[in-house]
Amino acid sequence: MKKKAYSTLKLLRPRQWIKNLALFAAITFNGELFNEHLFQSALLGFFVFCGLSSAIYIMNDIFDIEKDRLHPFKKFRPLASRALTLPYALTVALILIAISLYAGFFIGRGFFILILTYLFLQVWYSMLLKHIAIIDILALAGGYILRVYAGEFATGLHISVWLLLTTISISLFLAIGKRRSELTLISQFADDQKKAVRKSLSHYSERLLDVYASIFATSTFITYALFTFLENPSGFKPSLGFLLPQFLPEFLQRKWLMITIIPVVYGLMRYLQDIYEKHEGESPEKVLLSDRPLLITVVIWVILVIAIIYLFGG
Repeated sequence: MKKKAYSTLKLLRPRQWIKNLALFAAITFNGELFNEHLFQSALLGFFVFCGLSSAIYIMNDIFDIEKDRLHPFKKFRPLASRALTLPYALTVALILIAISLYAGFFIGRGFFILILTYLFLQVWYSMLLKHIAIIDILALAGGYILRVYAGEFATGLHISVWLLLTTISISLFLAIGKRRSELTLISQFADDQKKAVRKSLSHYSERLLDVYASIFATSTFITYALFTFLENPSGFKPSLGFLLPQFLPEFLQRKWLMITIIPVVYGLMRYLQDIYEKHEGESPEKVLLSDRPLLITVVIWVILVIAIIYLFGG
């Protein structure tokens, strides 16, 4: 019984839920993180996506069960290793989808339509899109982008265009890094074996994916830098200016959010190092949780963003 419970938990891939924190982007950057009502809406949306994404991962494992058995790491997954049966996994997936759609309906009509779109995209990706070169990367990135939009629909808040462009860029960067690492893992396989594991990988070369990664790492940096510069038109305005030296109030009225560019640049460089030197990146959340310097960098970035927006006003 314990073994089955552990296998079921493994089937749900709770480590992947970290991606769903993207739903809090809108509420955080709009300065409403501590608004109880909006936070509850974002939190409910987060749980909806956790259930929905777990269901998608199960369905993906069902579609890929034979291919996963040929993969050096995926062969240990519950379905590929025969630790759980297909009917059981399918039942769990359908229950999660039903609960997630039911809860999502009460968040709002826009949010409900979005999760239906996400569900459709991910099922279509599992069945077909992931086998088509380039389209597979775009579809994979689309899942990340929809999470950010879900935060908008759940709270009614909007993110800036530049933050949206940053989201698109980093989503594509992570998706390409995933494909680059997968290609490295099976680099010793024959072409027929590569097609058996993932058909789209046979259409990529390491050099091509390197160019793609370089493009979107650069665009992530540029769009985020522009976001931090354009997001804060006024800066921090201290209410006790008459007690401060004359130059200090003016000095404080700066675009302090630009400080967060530093951990973003380091994070991008560190992630690229994980991909190219450590041959990781197939699972972005695994890289984040296992690479201590990268994890610390993300924590520092979060602390800086919250401190600057909520204590200094941007």
